[in-house]
Amino acid sequence: MMGAEPARIPIFPLAGALLFPRAQLPLHIFEQRYRDMIRDAVARSGEIGMIQPVHDGENAPLHKVGCLGAIVGMEELEDGRFNIILEGVKRFRWIREAEVDTLYRQADVDLAAFDDSEPDALSAAMRSEVEREARAFGEALELEVDWDQVSRLDDETLVNAIAQVSPFDIGAKQALLEEKTLGGRAELVTQLMHFQRMAPGGAAADQTLQ
Repeated sequence: MMGAEPARIPIFPLAGALLFPRAQLPLHIFEQRYRDMIRDAVARSGEIGMIQPVHDGENAPLHKVGCLGAIVGMEELEDGRFNIILEGVKRFRWIREAEVDTLYRQADVDLAAFDDSEPDALSAAMRSEVEREARAFGEALELEVDWDQVSRLDDETLVNAIAQVSPFDIGAKQALLEEKTLGGRAELVTQLMHFQRMAPGGAAADQTLQ
C-alpha cells in the first residue's frame, strides 16, 4: 500500500520545547525569520512544525520527529514581535529538508507516521505512580504546585505537561515525544523524574540519561 504524499511545513527548531497533540505551547516570537514564518503560516494553513535541534548552532541538524501545531492564539506587538499559542495537531516524521527561499527552514514530513488519536486511560496504579513521583520531584525543585488541581487533570494532560515543563535534556525530551503510547510515556517520565531527583546534584542539575 502506498503511503501518503509528504506534506511541506514551516519548521521552528527550538531545544527543550515539546508540543504534543491536544497540548498547548506558548511562544514569544522575536527573530525576523520566525516573524516571517508566523505571518506566512497565518496567511495559509495556520500551522507550523515544532522540532528539536540535535545540538545548538545555526542550521543545526534536527531530530526526526516533531509535532505540527495550529496557531490558536496570537498577539502582534507594536515592534513586530508575536506572542502565540500553539495547539498540537499531530506528530510527524521528518523526510527531508526543503530547498526554499524563505529565511526560515521548511521540511517535507510524513503526517501519518503516528496514531495520535485520543489515548486509553492509564491504569490506576500508573496514574498514582506518576502523581507520587511528580510530587516528590516538585518538592525537590522547591516548586509551589496546587496538587489538588493537578489531581483533577486527565491522564494525557498530566503526563504531557510534566514532559513539557520538566528540566530534562534534549535527548530525554525527544524520547518522551517519540514514545508511541501514553502508557509508555507515563512510565518514561516517571523514570526520568526519579533519575534526576536521585542523581548527584539533585533535581535541578543538568543530568543526561544514557
